[in-house]
Amino acid sequence: QVQLVESGGGLVQPGGSLRLSCAASGNIISIDAMGWYRQTPGKERELVARITSGSTTDYADSVKGRFTISRDTAKNTVYLQMSSLKPEDTAVYSCNARLIDRRDYRLTNYWGQGTQVTVSS
Repeated sequence: QVQLVESGGGLVQPGGSLRLSCAASGNIISIDAMGWYRQTPGKERELVARITSGSTTDYADSVKGRFTISRDTAKNTVYLQMSSLKPEDTAVYSCNARLIDRRDYRLTNYWGQGTQVTVSS
């Protein structure tokens, strides 16, 4: 099995910073992409940022210039550095990994349990 363990969420004031981490472990052959999604009550989940094995990155327009996604390939870990946080960034942030595991040998999406980020005065 593959597990994604997230950390780094919490309460921060507007303008502050947080760094989210997501470590993938288990029977992983290769990771095609990892990223972060977020969701608030009554709103559909949206892509925040994603990075591929080729280091191509994608960001939601609302976070460009404020968030930076990076990865440590050796550790199967992805990071989301969030700065200049706004109340609108408040959401549950979930890590996603698109990878090939040893059981299925095909691309499969895995999700973390989610971590709460609250931006408030």
